[in-house]
Amino acid sequence: MTTTQVESKNVSFDGIGMTFDSDTGRTEAVRNVTASIAEGQFVSVIGPSGCGKSTLLDMACGLLVPSRGRVTIDGEIVTGPRKDTAMVFQEDSTLHWRSVLDNVAFGLEIKHVDKDERLEKARAMIELVGLKGFEKHRPGQLSGGMRQRVAIARALATDPRILLMDEPFGALDQQTRQFIGRELLKIWEQTHNRVLFVTHDIQEAIYLSDQIWVMSARPSVVREVIDVGLPRPRPSGTHAMARFKELEDHLWSIIKEEAAKTLGHGTDAA
Repeated sequence: MTTTQVESKNVSFDGIGMTFDSDTGRTEAVRNVTASIAEGQFVSVIGPSGCGKSTLLDMACGLLVPSRGRVTIDGEIVTGPRKDTAMVFQEDSTLHWRSVLDNVAFGLEIKHVDKDERLEKARAMIELVGLKGFEKHRPGQLSGGMRQRVAIARALATDPRILLMDEPFGALDQQTRQFIGRELLKIWEQTHNRVLFVTHDIQEAIYLSDQIWVMSARPSVVREVIDVGLPRPRPSGTHAMARFKELEDHLWSIIKEEAAKTLGHGTDAA
């Protein structure tokens, strides 16, 4: 882990910009993004395709270093890959040759945690995500939604300072996606990890989040930071609430406006 100590807390993006160079020239993906995630907060990021949503996640975990500005986690400037963040991807990232138990324990194994300790923690996370009884199964014996729960359990087992989720339900059918979204919320209500969640689904963002960052067309900025303001735990009729509909209409209007600006431009950065 490579960090430099500063005074500020939370997970903060401070005036960050990201420019990519290629054979065809230079692309400015992100410009002057400033926003922060408080302890225990669930934040979703939405915006038109190609606006740099996934780039924010890559900078938060140190896979990318901003061209300008800085990312800090609990007062530490992120300058390289970190072991105290965890990522859940859209694609199936389970290790097909390992059991569910060994998949969930994998991150702890990399950290050289004692075998008994890591298996105990893995079993606890498997129970947390509702997969008790499947410890010996291989990923190929599980549904897509169950495999994503394995990935979530593996991420949580490492006690990350922030959980980064890059459209984790994007490859699932709508019914499974809604079910897994509800399950994620139940898990989060027990762990209260900080979460930065990228999605294209406006309803999903509203339902899951405390706060939503709306990205502009690239070079992107955070056009709006919206506090969701819905009760927690989310009641079964959340989608029918007037506040939910108000947020949905407002977010759609922004996304349509920003998406129109991208016509005629490429979508290199997600």
